[in-house]
Amino acid sequence: MEKKRLSKVLAAAGIASRRACEELIFDGKVTVNGELVLKPETHVNLQTDDVRVEDQRIRAEQEKIYYVLNKPYGFICSNKPMERKKLVIDLFPSEKRLFTVGRLDRDTTGLLIITNDGHFAQRVIHPNANIEKEYLVKTVQEISHEHLVAISKGAFVDGVFVRPVSVKKVRKGTIKVIVKEGRKREVRVFVQKAGLDILSLSRIRIGGLSLGNIPEGTFREMAENEKEAIFKN
Repeated sequence: MEKKRLSKVLAAAGIASRRACEELIFDGKVTVNGELVLKPETHVNLQTDDVRVEDQRIRAEQEKIYYVLNKPYGFICSNKPMERKKLVIDLFPSEKRLFTVGRLDRDTTGLLIITNDGHFAQRVIHPNANIEKEYLVKTVQEISHEHLVAISKGAFVDGVFVRPVSVKKVRKGTIKVIVKEGRKREVRVFVQKAGLDILSLSRIRIGGLSLGNIPEGTFREMAENEKEAIFKN
């Protein structure tokens, strides 16, 4: 029987994205046939090997599930239980082992993909995918031409200088910002560096997939054509 890389097998079983599965392995949370394994490249077969994550046996690939969520304010993108913290995955059926594709910070709302397909998640978040993410930002101040110029110039985020793809004013205190880097709190940094105070920040598009009119805090299943639309900006 053919054996495959442990990280790939775990991702296919819906444990997490490939990268996150590698982190689980490095953290010592995966065993194979009772032995701790720390190398993602270890080859296994679920039909013949006893593979466990945090002592829970992984038996087979799961049916793939894909959801589009309008993430509500105050929720965290994590699979680790946190006391007094609201988790995005708690909005979904508890019997499904799901995870978020990428992250939005606690104070950001909007489009978020939830799945158990690690391969798909890796395709979306990998830098080579070069996928646009569009955000709607509402500010306390009226936005001037000078603000737009300042945002367009970019800023240092996590020690790396990045620029938005585009910035467009849509109302007095509302702009749309498109980025590709996807660094943590990137859009917030751009806007705040320009001297603006943010009232709300929401992601409204990933590639060719738009949030649409999904109410905040609710979700729907993703259509097959929408999965491919993500990779078309």
